[in-house]
Amino acid sequence: MEDKIKKVSIIISKGGLEGVYPGLIMANGARMEGIEVNLFFTFFGMDAIIKKRMGRIKVATVGNPGMHMPSLVGILPGMSAMATSMMKKTMEKLDIPPVPEYIEMIADAGGTLYACKATVDMFKLKKEDFCPQVNSIINVGRFYEISAGGHIIFT
Repeated sequence: MEDKIKKVSIIISKGGLEGVYPGLIMANGARMEGIEVNLFFTFFGMDAIIKKRMGRIKVATVGNPGMHMPSLVGILPGMSAMATSMMKKTMEKLDIPPVPEYIEMIADAGGTLYACKATVDMFKLKKEDFCPQVNSIINVGRFYEISAGGHIIFT
């Protein structure tokens, strides 16, 4: 008999749609399977939980090999906006919710969201800057304590 995963902690460190969505999709899927979920947002991944930014995350078109175009094309005005618009339309057709709604869904399903203290200090942020679904601001040591006995995924 196989052992089932009971707990997963997912680190979201990239701030583009292509960096945020994999972690959110994995977290939501884990909760749907009854798996305990901890989301740890650090560096630019924190844009997904900052109230002013969470609804305005874009696709990174420069230096993104997944775009299959030269970075020079990615720097052209409007390229990021166009790529973001196209991706959001496709996701809407697939019934994939926007970031703020996804964050709310995961929290409502029992997922726990944390902001990285070192990044909060570095970017001079406060608890009030975050969406209400953020449980607390924790350091890496506390993250490891919370993650103990589970799997850690870095997206």
